[in-house]
Amino acid sequence: MLPASIYGIISVLIVSSIAFAGLFFLSVNDKVLKNIIFVLVSFSVGALFGDAFVHLIPEAFKSGMKSSNISAFIILGIIVFFVLEKFIHWKHSHGETDGVCEIHKEKNPVRPAGYIILLSDTAHNFLDGVIIAASYMISAEVGITTTIAVVLHEIPQEIGRFGLLIHYGFSRIKALLFNFFSALSAVLGAALALSFGGNVSGFTPFIISLAAGGFIYIAGSDLVPEIHKTSDPKKSAIQFISILGGIALMFAFLLIE
Repeated sequence: MLPASIYGIISVLIVSSIAFAGLFFLSVNDKVLKNIIFVLVSFSVGALFGDAFVHLIPEAFKSGMKSSNISAFIILGIIVFFVLEKFIHWKHSHGETDGVCEIHKEKNPVRPAGYIILLSDTAHNFLDGVIIAASYMISAEVGITTTIAVVLHEIPQEIGRFGLLIHYGFSRIKALLFNFFSALSAVLGAALALSFGGNVSGFTPFIISLAAGGFIYIAGSDLVPEIHKTSDPKKSAIQFISILGGIALMFAFLLIE
């Protein structure tokens, strides 16, 4: 168990460090960043829908839990994130944007969707930590291959989420730090999995279903309306291609799982 604990914690720390992929954007000027975020928001729509329908929901159904229970928790995830966003709306003032690619200055308030993305990402990272630790309890080989799969999966997602946090009002530095703090939930997930062993795995289908519901809500409720603010045919075509790219990437990851 000791080697599994050491390898598991080291692996989730490596995965958590991917949150600093946003460092690349710290030196990019606002005009270039604006164009990058324009694509990333659309790409994230496809990635979130793809992750929910291609990875998370099928994984939940493979657990053997009753399909009606899984469906109920997916719907519960949508409702929970709806309520959370309503609560954040009540607690925080928020500004309106003129377009999908507007970059907010640090003095402007963070829009509620930014906090919802962080909450959903935290749950997703926690689950990654549980999965990685559980893999190492099977064998070192399974743990290493699972870690590689998670790393490859997380790099484009972390870059996309960094862009979304900026889009919803976070400064670049705050987006980077909050993204990293969210990523550290993987360490907590791994620690709990290693401490309680197989007992934690029983909750995995519930966590997966809730996360899937959260991703569906974020993509459909927050991001799709944002990209609809752009009506230019050329930009709309780029958005469509970006969405397909996000979905295609999620299908591509099936080849390494």
